[in-house]
Amino acid sequence: MKKYLLGFLATVGAVAVLTGLCALIYSWKGRGRIPSNTILEVDFEQGVIETVPDDPVARLVLGKKPVVRDIVEALERAAGDKRVAGLVARVGEGEMSLAQVQEIRDAVVAFRGAGKFAIAYAETFGEFAKGNSAYCLATAFDQIYLQPSGDLSLSGLIAERYFVRGTLDKLGLTPRFDHRYEYKSAMNILTERKFTESHREATTKIMESQFGQLVRAVAGARKMSEDEVRGVIDRGPYIAPEALAAKLVDGLAYRDEVYEKAKDRAGKKARFLALPKYLDRAGRPHEKGAVIALIYAVGEVTRGKNGFDPVLQMVTMGSDDVAAAFRAATQDRDVKAILLRVDSPGGSYVASDTIWRAVSRARQAGKPVIVSMGAVAGSGGYFISIPADKIVAQPATLTGSIGVVAGKFVTTNFWDKLGISWDEVHTSSNAMIYTGLQDYTPEQWARFGGWLDRVYEDFTSKVGIARKLPKEKVLEIAKGRVWTGEDAKALGLVDELGGFPVALRLVRAAAGLPADGKIHLKEFPAKKSLLASLMSDEPDSSEKVAGDAAVRAMKLLEPVARMARQARVGVEGEELLMPEIY
Repeated sequence: MKKYLLGFLATVGAVAVLTGLCALIYSWKGRGRIPSNTILEVDFEQGVIETVPDDPVARLVLGKKPVVRDIVEALERAAGDKRVAGLVARVGEGEMSLAQVQEIRDAVVAFRGAGKFAIAYAETFGEFAKGNSAYCLATAFDQIYLQPSGDLSLSGLIAERYFVRGTLDKLGLTPRFDHRYEYKSAMNILTERKFTESHREATTKIMESQFGQLVRAVAGARKMSEDEVRGVIDRGPYIAPEALAAKLVDGLAYRDEVYEKAKDRAGKKARFLALPKYLDRAGRPHEKGAVIALIYAVGEVTRGKNGFDPVLQMVTMGSDDVAAAFRAATQDRDVKAILLRVDSPGGSYVASDTIWRAVSRARQAGKPVIVSMGAVAGSGGYFISIPADKIVAQPATLTGSIGVVAGKFVTTNFWDKLGISWDEVHTSSNAMIYTGLQDYTPEQWARFGGWLDRVYEDFTSKVGIARKLPKEKVLEIAKGRVWTGEDAKALGLVDELGGFPVALRLVRAAAGLPADGKIHLKEFPAKKSLLASLMSDEPDSSEKVAGDAAVRAMKLLEPVARMARQARVGVEGEELLMPEIY
């Protein structure tokens, strides 16, 4: 059996090598081959992601999804490229947070500022579903077209959260959790039947902040007052003719008609080129100059290595890998500064502290660190950001949540209902503290509360020192509360609002480079080739590779798995679980 397995792996390796060589030759031949009159095209219906993990299954599942940095850098490169006349983008129902929309929106506006045209078209902005974020993105374009049969589901935001306490009671599962403090709401889905007063207050504040950002974006782009936009949204949603009459779109047209309009603007001999192919051929804008390390910190914070869940299509941030990336960047004499891209709801306190230490040591070694926040940087995601020289967030970035939550389920009634009995033996007074077969004793509960107090004290103290805020101010804005980036800046939790371009401006300044100085944005650690990933000596790496049929099966399990994932709050859990706002 081993002989056959080695033979199979050798064959796979040979095919991978040949494929890699072909891709290299194709890339070398194709690089620079961009028509003199090019219209770029991109599909945002797929949604966007922060990065594709260095994992063969992740590459299979996520490999074709647009990456935020790729979109921003492709548009930056194209803005100064005389061969590029304009951009056509398909928008509609793609899953994007408002913060991601803001990042791409800024890139489109900058592209237009270079004298290029940009046309957005949609079959529908939500078909009996949400369309707010997609429409907000579309307003960055100078023309918006909607298919005549489509809809514009611009009808305001709503925040929904399910609560499973009633189900747990029926099952005989008793949640025993505690938090620091009242706004730390991750456990509420397990312990409550509806919003608590503080949970509702924080959620309402976030929703109002994001709604205000949406209104201002639409008003500025469509040349309306904010009051007019709020009135328009109150009257939504709209069918296509109504959207046109309300001046929310510029015309009703099918895809082929939109493409003809684009060619009319660029010239009939214009050629279309997909945005990812353009970036591959034109090259990234930051490939030469002073070396700036780019480190991604994406997903739930865990101890160990980075990971990928193919069912939920979620990445996890391993403290070992992120800390190792910081050590490598710190030791590299060519690296002038470090850009840390954070998109994380939090996770393990211990793992977060490991990364916090790595960031702190990089600064102590003379390497400036700038944080650029994506959709969310809450709890542990904010914890790892605070030692940085500067923090940049989008106005809609969910950030803060300075607090902690943890606990366990008492399961004895559940097992009784199933007719299953348990017994145990133990050696010490507190050996049972983590088991679900027994509730906390008063002494254990006090000990557990002391652990939460220690974490909270450490978190708030580090925030106060790093952000130069009085401790009483930190305690006032902490309590586990989540803020938008817009509000976080006003409170002193972040320094500036924006995305990659703003962060790179701060990186240059921190590294002592000119404002227009050329930089080489170098990712740490360097991505492995597909062959190297397949031949990795990590346990079970060969078993990770799944076929298309397996991927489809995983997608069927995704809704159930996601709900189960959201319902889990482990002993080290401190992650951010906010209601979905759409």
